[in-house]
Amino acid sequence: MLRFDIPQVCANAYRIQAAVSMTIATLYLFTPFKWAALLLAFGGALRGFVSPHKCLSFRLFSGITGRLGLRKLQNAGSKMFADKVAAVAGAVMVVTWLLDSPVGAFPAWAILIFAGLDLATGFCAACWAYGLWYKLRPQS
Repeated sequence: MLRFDIPQVCANAYRIQAAVSMTIATLYLFTPFKWAALLLAFGGALRGFVSPHKCLSFRLFSGITGRLGLRKLQNAGSKMFADKVAAVAGAVMVVTWLLDSPVGAFPAWAILIFAGLDLATGFCAACWAYGLWYKLRPQS
């Protein structure tokens, strides 16, 4: 569902956010700082379930892209869906870290790969899936 109740978001600011997500996934996978997954879970939940415009990191990255003349606006719905996916992945990472289970590596690798793809190419897999879902579902 396209979100017209929330102002458009800057896609390039989200690309910077993807770099942050990659950093968090890298910390989770390759360092003892698994608590960093809390940042992914909290940030994803705030941006995905409340509003990206309430998130300090998004506001910072949006301001940077605006000052550099790189602002590229798009509807917030698909990016908020991607943030919901990140929130769930981050929550799984946190819970499995607390349970001392290696299962959290799976969502961490997924975040690392798909955030890297978004950062490098601008292709957001969750946004694509969001669009496909609304194309294929029956209209009421």
